[in-house]
Amino acid sequence: MNDPLRGLIVAAAFLAAVATPPRVACAESAPLHAEIPPTVSAALHEARIPSSAVAVVVAPLDAGPLALSVNESVPMNPASTMKLLTTYTALNLLGPTFQWRTRVYATARAHAGRLDGDLILRGSGDPSLVIERFWMLVHRLRGLGLRQLHGHLVLDKSAFEPNVEAGSPLDGNELRPYNVPPDALLVNFKTLTLDFVPDPAASVAHIIATPALAGVKLPASVPLSSGTCGDWHERLKADFSDPWAPRFAGHYSLECAEQSWHVSLLDHTQFVGAAFRSLWEASGGSWIGQVREGRTPAGAIDLLTHESPPLSDIVRDINKFSNNVMARQVFLTLGAPEPGQQASPERSVQAMTSWLSRVGLTMPELVLENGCGLSRRERISADSMARLLQHAFASARMPEFVASLPVAGLDGTMKNRNAASGSAYVKTGLLEGVRALAGYVLASSGHRYVLVAIVNHPNADAGTAALDALLSWVQEKG
Repeated sequence: MNDPLRGLIVAAAFLAAVATPPRVACAESAPLHAEIPPTVSAALHEARIPSSAVAVVVAPLDAGPLALSVNESVPMNPASTMKLLTTYTALNLLGPTFQWRTRVYATARAHAGRLDGDLILRGSGDPSLVIERFWMLVHRLRGLGLRQLHGHLVLDKSAFEPNVEAGSPLDGNELRPYNVPPDALLVNFKTLTLDFVPDPAASVAHIIATPALAGVKLPASVPLSSGTCGDWHERLKADFSDPWAPRFAGHYSLECAEQSWHVSLLDHTQFVGAAFRSLWEASGGSWIGQVREGRTPAGAIDLLTHESPPLSDIVRDINKFSNNVMARQVFLTLGAPEPGQQASPERSVQAMTSWLSRVGLTMPELVLENGCGLSRRERISADSMARLLQHAFASARMPEFVASLPVAGLDGTMKNRNAASGSAYVKTGLLEGVRALAGYVLASSGHRYVLVAIVNHPNADAGTAALDALLSWVQEKG
């Protein structure tokens, strides 16, 4: 996990750059522009994107001179900028200190380190149960004196309704980690990382798998070759048809240096079982049994509780790095705020729209599906997104929210984009046919602005230069 304090310090610098306190509102404090700036228009023309496919709102947060609205009321697919709505709602409904709890139970009492009964893991949708934290849970179990497990590992996923993960991945590629569906007991994003490390002396590239998954048999290495790196994934000629025994019929180029391939192979239950068995046996324990799904029975013995980091940390990881599966876990949690209530997308949509209505952020055009933007159905207008950002900047949740946004030219998904470098805190959005930016810009004048820009067009992948030109225009002219 990244250090949340660093993000808060950077956000504080953004706020301190202007001595006057912020005041939301604003478009009437500056002449309203209805035409896209020339530099942005030229970039759109170069990309063959018509202005009708672009929605833009630039609104001052103080007495700044710029205000721009173009197609602001048109419902648009926002891609991953939809995560701003989900995370800001979560910070308000759940609170920045909210934590998920994974509870461990047993169906019998252990004697002399041996459990003759089932061990139960009951999830609550923790988005952050990465392998390091899962190891801590196993380590704590061993610390209770358990050594031998003679029973099943039962995964209680009743916090989420059974069909929340129904449906095909957006692009049909189930191996890609961003397509991992949500799960009440999500471990390490259900993702296996394969590191390829060249060893010229042995003429091979070693394959290092993280985490170790019991039962998954991987080759130790692939042949090393010379030549350009190119599409190294393709050159490996990977065969994942048997997820328990991946194969590589190709080679790996020395020029590629070290590379990582993140893949999602097993289903959720298989992944947890394989990861648990590997960690348990590596810690000196033994396990005779299998993994299965089930409910926690009445009278189960409470062994321990594992707590997630606070929501403020989770939100930072979601927005900085646009983590889809974490956003979906948070989205579903919004639909089950009460203990014992099962989460569902429908309950989440109801909870979010009810809160928006209560705080005066009506969005009649809003369409929510999974809350992360990995959707062809989700819609929001640039105006609604801008109003959400204005509301957030004036709220008590502003420090956590602003600190979660990528900083142009410095970190997250904006690390390699230099427009308004160090002065723009903006979430990116990227889908086939969609490019988007939404967040805050500190202009060279010291004025602060909300900026929202969404492109929906088949040529959107060529529209990044136009979005960067808009960032630069606000930073330079504002």
